[in-house]
Amino acid sequence: MARSGPEVADIFRRYGAAYRESHGASLCTAQRRVMSAIELCRTAALGGHIERCDRCDYRRVCYNSCRDRHCPKCQSLARAQWLEDRRSELLDTQYFHVVFTLPQPIAAIALQNKEIVYNILFRTAGETLRTIAADPKHLGAQIGFFAVLHTWGQALFHHPHLHCVVPGGGISMDGTRWISCRRTFFLPVLVLARLFRRLFLDYLRKAFDAGDLQFFSSLESLRMRDAFLRHIAPTQKKDWVVYAKRPFAGPEQVLKYVARYTHRIAISNNRLLDIDDGKVQFRWKDYRDDNRHKTMTLSADEFIRRFLLHVLPDGFQRIRYFGFLANRYRTEKLALCRQLMQMPPPTPTREIGKDYRDRYEALTGISLKTCPLCRRGTMVVIETFECAANRWTRHDRQRLLAIMSRPTLRELANGTISPREASRRISKAISVALCSRSASPCVIASAQVSCPRHPRPSLRPLATPRRVAMPIAVALECPAV
Repeated sequence: MARSGPEVADIFRRYGAAYRESHGASLCTAQRRVMSAIELCRTAALGGHIERCDRCDYRRVCYNSCRDRHCPKCQSLARAQWLEDRRSELLDTQYFHVVFTLPQPIAAIALQNKEIVYNILFRTAGETLRTIAADPKHLGAQIGFFAVLHTWGQALFHHPHLHCVVPGGGISMDGTRWISCRRTFFLPVLVLARLFRRLFLDYLRKAFDAGDLQFFSSLESLRMRDAFLRHIAPTQKKDWVVYAKRPFAGPEQVLKYVARYTHRIAISNNRLLDIDDGKVQFRWKDYRDDNRHKTMTLSADEFIRRFLLHVLPDGFQRIRYFGFLANRYRTEKLALCRQLMQMPPPTPTREIGKDYRDRYEALTGISLKTCPLCRRGTMVVIETFECAANRWTRHDRQRLLAIMSRPTLRELANGTISPREASRRISKAISVALCSRSASPCVIASAQVSCPRHPRPSLRPLATPRRVAMPIAVALECPAV
């Protein structure tokens, strides 16, 4: 059922264009794509299908979703599938929840170097837990766990931290027995915090020395090594926050708890209260004031800015596995854990239908096929329709490509850039314009002709590699270039 209250998509649809116009220079490709994906999610622009009840003839139109991981409406199926996959990996032991948080001076660096610093966060948290757990003074075992990256607080400020869910024990170093930790105590948080701080700052300095970090705007002065070292010096003396929460009651409680953290976005639609007159009102929990629920009002411009702070780089893995849960050794290590703990093997995963509605029902027990009107019939797909992009006319494609490609083709004709560079620029322009990771098939299909006004046989697809020639041929298809 569709929500009747305000949604994040409504904010982007009303105020997204104005935000792009005023902040376009500071928006990266990933942020533009997320904005467009959320705006178009479950609208006619992405296509969809028409369903009819086989009992009462009730009809409804269902639009396709964007499936972007930052969209608040597209996480249910992915979350359910992930939890089902993790169910077979649960061990009959207590679980602990450990949180690693970056101090504010480091978080400011992370905001301008997301991929580098977030990777360091994962690496150092993993090394910290495994190193301390392997120490005979503490546990003396090989542990396994998974970590989920969150970059936000309740007020949508940038607050990078890592949630780690760790079984309360591990495999002995010789692999012959399972070693359990104490009932209510996993590892000393003060020891974890100090090792985490030292490892993180070491890796951060190495990244700076290797030239991997970039600084601009208010942090531009940190390009100098002395200024960079002065900036991080205070963090070497402060205690970093590593928090170990109370253990879970059992494996099933782990799944219920973890569902709150995996595939979560900066703010859900349920927290939005009102959108009116350029203002956005939402609920938030103030942890510094005894966890009281409060209401915050932001301008639409500020709300969008804070939301986009949490857009992750393309291809970045925000859920990672370590120790005996690492992908490479997971099957054999988990089998060894069950053997040492005398656990029965997991039940085979049940077959799930290909249709997304069948998969969702199998994973969650909630049927998307039941008629919402009579509650007895089954909704059957009777018609599908394509997305708006696939219905573009040839004139629309020519007009778009002419605007995007004219400057690049001029440089190519003058010999100032190579065909490969021209191809790269045009491909990037098409990708940005269509808010997709690659050129849309509706644009590049059958575009293998050269421009009659500017014949360049060397640029035909057969004369150069396809990945180089095709984007150029697409642009040359347009006679308006």
